[in-house]
Amino acid sequence: MDASTVGRRIARLEHDIGATLFAKTPQGYRLTAEGGRLVAPAEAAEKAAKAANEATRQEAGISGVLRIGAPDGCANYLLPQVAHKLCEAHPGLEVQIVALPRVVNLSKREADMAIAVSPPDTGRLTVQRLTDYHLHLAAHRDYLQRHPDIRDLPDLRRHRMVGYIPDMIFDRELDYLSETGVQTAQITSNSVSVQMQAIRAAAGLGIVHDFAIPFAPDLQVILPDRIALKRSFWLLRHADDRGSRRMNLLAEALTHNLRAETARLEGLVRAGMTRDT
Repeated sequence: MDASTVGRRIARLEHDIGATLFAKTPQGYRLTAEGGRLVAPAEAAEKAAKAANEATRQEAGISGVLRIGAPDGCANYLLPQVAHKLCEAHPGLEVQIVALPRVVNLSKREADMAIAVSPPDTGRLTVQRLTDYHLHLAAHRDYLQRHPDIRDLPDLRRHRMVGYIPDMIFDRELDYLSETGVQTAQITSNSVSVQMQAIRAAAGLGIVHDFAIPFAPDLQVILPDRIALKRSFWLLRHADDRGSRRMNLLAEALTHNLRAETARLEGLVRAGMTRDT
């Protein structure tokens, strides 16, 4: 709903309670001490309302909004197809994809579920391994035609590399270049999608998700026997959602479809590498 409606409702709530719940600051709104004391009861009320809604919902389908937070590689190359499958199966469902080059904060309700590249060490969360995925070094065929041949790892030092901005790598699992023996990259971004576009523009070599390669048919995998990375996606959920039938069904459907889509796209890449050899 629009901000003015939210403002009116909050003002009415503050009037009824007789306390100021939010204070306006130059950075936005923040909870007052009175507002902070209401967070836990409000979350309990929301949980009870959702449970009541689920108890009366028809068994045929799942409706409402599902917001999924994910790193931008997963969000760009996997989740659109997964969202399509979910909405086909449940016409009353609206899927929102939040693509961020960082870990989505579930405690701040940035999303209903989040996909991460490593399991968190802290927080009241339910954590589940979704699927493994693979990455390889790749470059555009035009780049490879214009630059020296690459026959082994030492040859990479003569090439321009594309990768992450070092001080913006938000998870150690994303430190891909360290596994190639190359210490620095000349073109860097905190976004997987920006890196991919640079590689597609024949700007250099870079580590690419296998599931993204089918979207760029002119990319060629380099040294697949020497540089082959494996990582995992993890599904993070609010601990309080474990008793929600709706959220459990959605998590199950998301897991099934993400695994299937990752396997489908990676299968295309494996088939291409087999033909090249």
